[in-house]
Amino acid sequence: MGYVKYSTMALSVLFITACSSPEPPPPPAKTVFDPMTRQVDQAREVQKTVDENAEKTRKDIEQQEHGDNRP
Repeated sequence: MGYVKYSTMALSVLFITACSSPEPPPPPAKTVFDPMTRQVDQAREVQKTVDENAEKTRKDIEQQEHGDNRP
């Protein structure tokens, strides 16, 4: 009877260790939301460019108002 307990425990431990993965599986390459997230990323890049240009224009206008000729 003792052999049955030990062999059952050993088999269950071996099964658990054999079936466990050392690292998680990689995320799926493509999802349903990829086109939408790509559009959001593009919109953020465009907004960043617009903000940079607006800041540059604002600085140029302030320099002209104050009579500064420095670039």
